[in-house]
Amino acid sequence: MDSTPVKVYLEGLQNRIVDALAALDGRSFGRDAWTRAQGGGGITCILEQGDVFERAGVGFSHVFGQGLPPSASAARPELAGRGFEALGVSLVLHPRNPFVPTVHMNVRFFCAIKAGAAPVWWFGGGMDLTPYYGFVDDARHFHRSCRDALAPFGADLHPKYKTWCDDYFYLKHRNEPRGIGGIFYDDVHTPDFDTCFAMMQGVGDHFLPAYMPIVERRRALPYGESERAFQAYRRGRYVEFNLVYDRGTLFGLQSGGRAESILMSLPPLVNWRYDWKPEPGSREAALYDQFLVARNWLD
Repeated sequence: MDSTPVKVYLEGLQNRIVDALAALDGRSFGRDAWTRAQGGGGITCILEQGDVFERAGVGFSHVFGQGLPPSASAARPELAGRGFEALGVSLVLHPRNPFVPTVHMNVRFFCAIKAGAAPVWWFGGGMDLTPYYGFVDDARHFHRSCRDALAPFGADLHPKYKTWCDDYFYLKHRNEPRGIGGIFYDDVHTPDFDTCFAMMQGVGDHFLPAYMPIVERRRALPYGESERAFQAYRRGRYVEFNLVYDRGTLFGLQSGGRAESILMSLPPLVNWRYDWKPEPGSREAALYDQFLVARNWLD
């Protein structure tokens, strides 16, 4: 299995996204190239304390290993112990303004390898939005962009991958979703490599159109200390999910990945409060009542 076309696309995707975000923020990303002792490496592009983004990380990785970590073989236990090759671009953007939502996007390719056997490959990925103060127009725009990314590959995919996203990005110990979702998929290997690769490109290419207009609409909205405090509180949910449930984080740590690049997804400022509840009828309460609920945003 030749992964060169996937690598070329992912490297280009990282560069395009970084260039667009840097132009939006007005500050440049740092580029941190790293290598992994067990094989492979990557490039982490990071912007901290920018005008728009308090932290923005866009990472590319291409790693190899002798045995698939448990997080990667959970859906296919018969592949446990195989060597592997994994490529991906993963990003998390934490804006400074509480009215601009946090966003996550990931597109990835895996290949499980065993001498004397055919390689077993699959694609995964998706994107999801985590607002602190909800706006219906933003939610509809983001979900429509997700739908448009998948539309060329079948009308059934968006409802399926939206539901998968809602189920995956859910904090069971809190009994609440992390945000308003988007799309999530994994183990995609049919009907053929070219179609699956094209779908991954569709998702990657739709990220900027899905997110940038939202940032442009909300970046200049005035806010105060109370809004920043609520943002920091809700960011705690993001940390909890990434450290307890996220399979990408688990894969990176289980495979001996670089901790700084794996944990770039965490926000720089977070706050936890004991048993805090929003005031009924407040804008903070509206996030829980109107946005952190399962709904069809395309209606």
